[in-house]
Amino acid sequence: MTIQPQAPLIDHASLVFTEAMTGRPSPSPLQYAFSGKSSAHAGRGGVPPLSADRSQQTLSALLSEPTVSVKGRALYVHIPFCRVRCSFCNFFKYAASPKLMADYFQLLLLDLERKARQPWSQAQPFDAVYIGGGTPTDLSAEQIFQLGQRIQQLLPLTPDCEITLEGRLNKFDDAKFEQALAGGFNRFSFGVQSFDTQVRRPAKRLDDRQPLLQQLKRLTGANAATIAIDLMYGLPHQTAQTWQQDLQDTLEAGVDGVDLYQLIQFKGSGIERDVEQGRLAEPMGSAERALLYQQGANFLNKSGWKQLSYCHWASGDKEKSCYNAMAKSGAEILAVGAGAGGNLAGFGYMQPRDIEPWQQALDDQQWPVAMMMAKSPNHLLDAALVGACDRGHLTASAIGHARYKAAGPLFLKWQQHGLAQCHSDGVRLTMAGQFWSVNLANGMLQYLNQNQQAVEACEHAA
Repeated sequence: MTIQPQAPLIDHASLVFTEAMTGRPSPSPLQYAFSGKSSAHAGRGGVPPLSADRSQQTLSALLSEPTVSVKGRALYVHIPFCRVRCSFCNFFKYAASPKLMADYFQLLLLDLERKARQPWSQAQPFDAVYIGGGTPTDLSAEQIFQLGQRIQQLLPLTPDCEITLEGRLNKFDDAKFEQALAGGFNRFSFGVQSFDTQVRRPAKRLDDRQPLLQQLKRLTGANAATIAIDLMYGLPHQTAQTWQQDLQDTLEAGVDGVDLYQLIQFKGSGIERDVEQGRLAEPMGSAERALLYQQGANFLNKSGWKQLSYCHWASGDKEKSCYNAMAKSGAEILAVGAGAGGNLAGFGYMQPRDIEPWQQALDDQQWPVAMMMAKSPNHLLDAALVGACDRGHLTASAIGHARYKAAGPLFLKWQQHGLAQCHSDGVRLTMAGQFWSVNLANGMLQYLNQNQQAVEACEHAA
């Protein structure tokens, strides 16, 4: 059943459509609806950044108010250290030196304690905590325990708060696992990327296939926490056959959740340098990666896994992926650590990526803010739209009735191009639409921005 746009409300002749909004007609929309992924994440940018003084004043004012976050709140803690720089990564910052990490860890606790004392931080329990990086599992067992304990001591958490530790399986031994559990961590997210040894080695991933599988089986067999992994498709030397084995290994490992991420070639990555210097063939293009996404999605769906988003599946009810869902849907996020990003009351902010200016701000009793900007006045509606596209189902109640009506002509374009199916209960993205969901979310935000008259007409009629 197709959507019938409210014809009396919308002047269709005046609507602006671009290929970035609608995709292009193609015999294979999964592969060719767009030339490539428009960005790593969906979302509309804000106004120009605030000045340094204004950023300090704004963040101080926000943290001093005991306000409640309507979409929930989460804590993000950043650990910017890795022992090895993966060839696909462009975010490597610091080598995992024990001395440097020990010094950083003490400052990290100071950053956490200062923010935890603020009225905003105590006004409402946190629904999720995520320790990301970098490689947080490069912390010592004692540091992992201490970090989990301090978070629980300093901040109010909901009874079922999801507390995630991200990292790699290499050198994540039983002592670290036990101390993490003792510290309160109840979810672990490991960047496997591929189990295949011949794919892993050029990507600078440590450990071969069999030790990885054995370690994952030990962790999942303990049944002490939620275990999730990341897989990546489009890596050099990867084929449909090796990808299929990765998917089967995921089931064999007994993990609770898996993300399927496509390789995005960042400027300055090891892969880019190897290609430019002739050491590596050009990795597969977007059209080939799309087929691997379809292969993975079909395999997991047929295996009875529940799809939580366009890229995340759960083997059962244990895996919720709360932090990721909240981050994509506009929840407020308190940022701690060098390189951490947050979101408070319509303002997005980033802390300095380098340790030195972050430390200097702490020493000066300042908030370590490298950049802060106001979001769109409609940022909550925008976040709801992004979250709906991420889940693959857009409804009037989810994204707002006026926006849903105004976007009716756009939805029909999506349907014509094989990206969505329009039903009486909402718009559901097809397999192709899910693969291109970031593009569709960005395209819809552009459409709503450029067709304000249609949105206003629907708002006035509501």
